[in-house]
Amino acid sequence: MSDSVNDPAGSERNDLAGARVLLTGGSGFLGQWVQREIQQFQPASVCVPRSAEYDLRDMAAVTRLLAEARPDVVIHLAAVVGGIGANRLNPGRYFYDNAIMGLQLMEAARLAGVQKFVAVGSICSYPKMTPVPFREEELWNGYPEETNAPYGLAKKMLLVQAQAYRQQYGFNAITLLPVNLYGAGDNFNPESSHVIPALIRKVVEARSKGAAHLEVWGSGQASREFLHAGDAARGILLATAKYNQPDPVNIGSGQEISIRSLAELICELSDFRGELRWDPSKPDGQPRRCLDTSRARTAFGFETTTTLREGLKATIEWYERQAGLKVSDSKRESV
Repeated sequence: MSDSVNDPAGSERNDLAGARVLLTGGSGFLGQWVQREIQQFQPASVCVPRSAEYDLRDMAAVTRLLAEARPDVVIHLAAVVGGIGANRLNPGRYFYDNAIMGLQLMEAARLAGVQKFVAVGSICSYPKMTPVPFREEELWNGYPEETNAPYGLAKKMLLVQAQAYRQQYGFNAITLLPVNLYGAGDNFNPESSHVIPALIRKVVEARSKGAAHLEVWGSGQASREFLHAGDAARGILLATAKYNQPDPVNIGSGQEISIRSLAELICELSDFRGELRWDPSKPDGQPRRCLDTSRARTAFGFETTTTLREGLKATIEWYERQAGLKVSDSKRESV
């Protein structure tokens, strides 16, 4: 693997071929999708550390991990995440855990001579009132939306670290900013899930119980962009293989949908015919989210392949299998 930090973005060379890859968070939702995709890039080996054995908040454990894995490339996916409710309840934890894990891992990687570090951040780092579509140049033009600012700022500090380390040490660290993800294997816990798994669970359970209505947080007017986790995994690996520049890169679909339209689509695909009752006393979060994805397309040829309808249908079917439910079992006639 080349150790140059000045290779042109979008190069055809595969910088993962024959490399030893350390994938933190590899057993998590996105990490499992990355594991399924990574063999196409022909790495020599992939190490997926478990938090029970290597606590990334402990610098001694991080140093030990780097010494044992001896990676050429680190892809840092590990994060402590949740939806609006979890963010409101855990601002201190979400800031500290996410910041300290990333800061220590990048420093240890630099000291260990790692050739490339991929920091996977979050669009929660963008300012609350960012013009749509979000362009990477807008990242510093305001404070993030309050409910997820601690998480977003913790991840944003890794961009600062990556650029500073490149400037001072010539360390090849890149930063990626994925949009909201969804797909099979997502977190469907109502206490900590994001909007798509939360809505899928609510809708499927309401349908199965024959409910006439269900309550949904917020006004439904906020908008979001969603990316299937399989597409996100492919985008991350394309960037890992081909992108070697300091500027952050959005990873998304470039398609915006209101939460109201999203909920209605999930109801349609789940065959729930009841009423949606919106609760505007609950927060909407950031008013709009939609990314400019032109840099990813130009820099390393990333394009999405899964439409939102296709991805939601597959995710709903996966959740129904996990929950032991079938559409034919629902009490559709009662709604």
